[in-house]
Amino acid sequence: MRSDVPPGRPASGAPSIPTALFAGVFTLAALVVAWLVRGAEGFRFAHPGALALIPIAIGLMLWGTFWRPRDLQVALRHPRAGELGRRRQGWVARSAELPLVLRVLAVTAVGVALARPQTTRVNNDIEVEGIDIVLALDVSGSMQETDLTPNRLDAAKMVIERFVQRRPSDRIGLVVFAKDAYTHVPLTLDHGTFLRMLGELQVGIIDGRGTAIGNGIGVGLNRLRHSDAKTKVMIVLTDGDNNSGNISPIQAARYARALGVKVYTILAGDNDPDAPAPPEVAMGMRQKQPVNPKLLEEIASTTGGVPYLATDTQALARNFQSILEDLEKSRIKDRGVLYGELFPRFVWLGFVPLVLEIAMRLLRWRRLP
Repeated sequence: MRSDVPPGRPASGAPSIPTALFAGVFTLAALVVAWLVRGAEGFRFAHPGALALIPIAIGLMLWGTFWRPRDLQVALRHPRAGELGRRRQGWVARSAELPLVLRVLAVTAVGVALARPQTTRVNNDIEVEGIDIVLALDVSGSMQETDLTPNRLDAAKMVIERFVQRRPSDRIGLVVFAKDAYTHVPLTLDHGTFLRMLGELQVGIIDGRGTAIGNGIGVGLNRLRHSDAKTKVMIVLTDGDNNSGNISPIQAARYARALGVKVYTILAGDNDPDAPAPPEVAMGMRQKQPVNPKLLEEIASTTGGVPYLATDTQALARNFQSILEDLEKSRIKDRGVLYGELFPRFVWLGFVPLVLEIAMRLLRWRRLP
């Protein structure tokens, strides 16, 4: 008895044409669903063009499985071939096409993942614009005074640290000044680095025998003049009068106004000559630090800022809190959309059937030439 495989049909054990139809229908349905939900509320594809890769990949895969020209037509010659053909197929034979279905699922899931599906959520109070802030900090020798606990400089550093932690979306820079001024930290969103460099700051890093307020403002403006932020702010914290430098504080304030920079000023300390002196100051040698509150008030009013006075650590903290509240009023807010990434789920959805297909092809579903 002789039985040949009819021409045009796959060899025994190969996938059948209905499997290709199933794969095509499955892929088409997936693409239709993806197209329908692409603009739906709460869902979108960041790269929808990647969906076109799915039918291409599956088409190549099915072509290689069903329509690729075969180098060898297999014919089965066996005296009992007819009887074998009439026997009922086992569950392995009936599920012979399952590995191909799993591969189609894997390819489809990976294609959807490449399109980056995302959830969307409208937020009525999303921040769409940060504020560029430069802190100009006095580090002259008088900042060692202990009328603020533990001293003026360390109290200022602690309050500034809390302030920075509450401005996560703002670029913040740090300028230090005494007899001269320079940029200690440029404008940055790396607040971890900012706080580390702030913590390392000490009196004596520059000549502390003077207070160049005008230079401090000028260096800060040099950092802000190229900023593209709509809101630019400078906070000047000092404990004395301008007695050094080559830039007039009032002239620097006018430059700030021209650049649209609002300057807040804080006068730290009570400047009481009877307050405890730091150990470095010899007994009887202490001199009262000259202050000029009117100068700081004029700087702030010229630029649209607010002057503050901090005679103790609590007052200093309240001053920064007031500035924080004022900045919140200046922040630009608008309706916006927050996006959540869904592609990791589809990556796993494609990984699982791929592993199952490999495992099945290594076991009883292995195909032989």
